Amino acid sequence: MIIKQSVVDVLMFLFERYLDEEELNETRRVTDKRDSILLRLEEMGFHNKDINQAFDWLEDLADIPDNQQISPLKETSSRIYSEQEKKLIGIESIGFLHFLEQTNILTPVTRELILDRVAALGHPLDAEQLKWIIMIVLHARPGEEDTLALLESFIFDEVTDLIQ
Repeated sequence: MIIKQSVVDVLMFLFERYLDEEELNETRRVTDKRDSILLRLEEMGFHNKDINQAFDWLEDLADIPDNQQISPLKETSSRIYSEQEKKLIGIESIGFLHFLEQTNILTPVTRELILDRVAALGHPLDAEQLKWIIMIVLHARPGEEDTLALLESFIFDEVTDLIQ
């Protein structure tokens, strides 16, 4: 059972309606318009607590420095997931993250940012919710536009293939 699904729903709505543009500092722009967007979200039936948590989550994402330095990894390095991380995203989603990294859609830096944002939610996510979190994180990172487009086509083409 996913406890905080509505926070992720708010983030998904914000991504689809307000963040899916190609504008610099877009996450910051959306959080600056928090009050007017908050009213719209409340009208749509989202709970105020979930809306505020989603905006806080986005603000924290926008505050992460773009130039974070990570020590170079060796080809033989492996990421070991903590028990808490396994509880938050599950083994299947860990496999999906590994696949995205192996196909160069994610880097070790973007993977760690995604895991940070998942931990910030503090509640288990299903595979579909994790995909949205991945897209939101990539969207907020300068220079990840091509990666985001590749991931979106991969995810949405997968859905289209299942429908046909």
